[in-house]
Amino acid sequence: MPVTKSVEREMRTADRRQVRNKAVDTLTKTEVKKVNKAMSSGDIETAKGNLAAAISVLDKAVEKKIIHKNNAARKKSRIMKKFNALKATAKPENK
Repeated sequence: MPVTKSVEREMRTADRRQVRNKAVDTLTKTEVKKVNKAMSSGDIETAKGNLAAAISVLDKAVEKKIIHKNNAARKKSRIMKKFNALKATAKPENK
């Protein structure tokens, strides 16, 4: 337990931040999973929409300093790489 009042206040602040950060972190993981699930099923249109949402959520998490910018860049790079590979292997329609 904290000894001083200032440490007590800091602990309360840390608890509030932890709850807020956990919500954003969970959202980023959920959005990335949605993209991966859509790509594994082969649905390019759904994956494209989910990809935009995932990138947006990752960028917002970086702005709020919840995840490091390199962590977000790595995640975006990996899902873009998978998405581009999926697009390349998909048969072109009406060409």
